[in-house]
Amino acid sequence: MTAGPVIPSAAEDRLLRELCDWALDLARAQGGRQFTAAVMRGDQEVVRARNDVAETCDASRHAEIAAMAQAGRATGSADLSGYTLLSSCQPCEMCLAAMRWAGITRLIFAARQEALGEGFSQFGRLTIADLHAASGGAFEYLGGLHEARVLAMYRMGKA
Repeated sequence: MTAGPVIPSAAEDRLLRELCDWALDLARAQGGRQFTAAVMRGDQEVVRARNDVAETCDASRHAEIAAMAQAGRATGSADLSGYTLLSSCQPCEMCLAAMRWAGITRLIFAARQEALGEGFSQFGRLTIADLHAASGGAFEYLGGLHEARVLAMYRMGKA
């Protein structure tokens, strides 16, 4: 699934593979579904983060939100224009909205919503293509890269 000519760089491909491995390692160690994300500028990793909803008792602390917050602190700015967001799973609607508020226009992720099945998204009838169109095409994305690595974990029971 793609919008626009998104071709991941070797560094983006490597980092997404590492994020998938990290999510799988966390799942083996802690059980349940585990989500990981990173922010890059060009081919340089800025930060990486994992979902810490359970630890913080904060439903908004998805991996993508945590990564963008860390990137903002690291760069001294909430404006992440020119950065790329990578995630082991397709970002939810909240994370996509935060991505847009941060100015991020490039997204690469592994597991796609349609591969995960019903009930995975709070707004399951909205696809990433719908959200992309609703944004006026304000971001480009590539989903499904390294999806096979994490799909079984995301299809299992809730975390």
